[in-house]
Amino acid sequence: MPDDELRELEAKRRKALWMLANISPGDSKAFDALSILDDLDLQERKYFPNAEKALEINQLRDCVTVQHHHSGNDIILEQTIPQPWRERFNKASIGSTRLLDGPYASDWYKFLACWQSEMQHLKAHRAACNEPKLD
Repeated sequence: MPDDELRELEAKRRKALWMLANISPGDSKAFDALSILDDLDLQERKYFPNAEKALEINQLRDCVTVQHHHSGNDIILEQTIPQPWRERFNKASIGSTRLLDGPYASDWYKFLACWQSEMQHLKAHRAACNEPKLD
């Protein structure tokens, strides 16, 4: 996937996830965000066909290089984050402070934890959409 398309896709994903964050599963207000996320998932599978077999969070955490920086903080080497995760992290980190040599490792770990929470919330929304309606 070209870099500019990936940036656009992940910006849309981040916006939709933020929209969904304050909506309870089953609420009809989630429809637009869920539709956007479903469409983005389809687009992503076209460029990343193994997305279904994507790295688990622990595998992803382990493949990223963490270095102790002379400032006293641990940083990550961005180039070791595989795509599309690097772009996801970048979009989720807009506005965060960082060192010139790389983002803080604590921000990477926070992103991974938040991603897991967001995916659980998304899963709950999708499950609520598939529940039979009782009249």
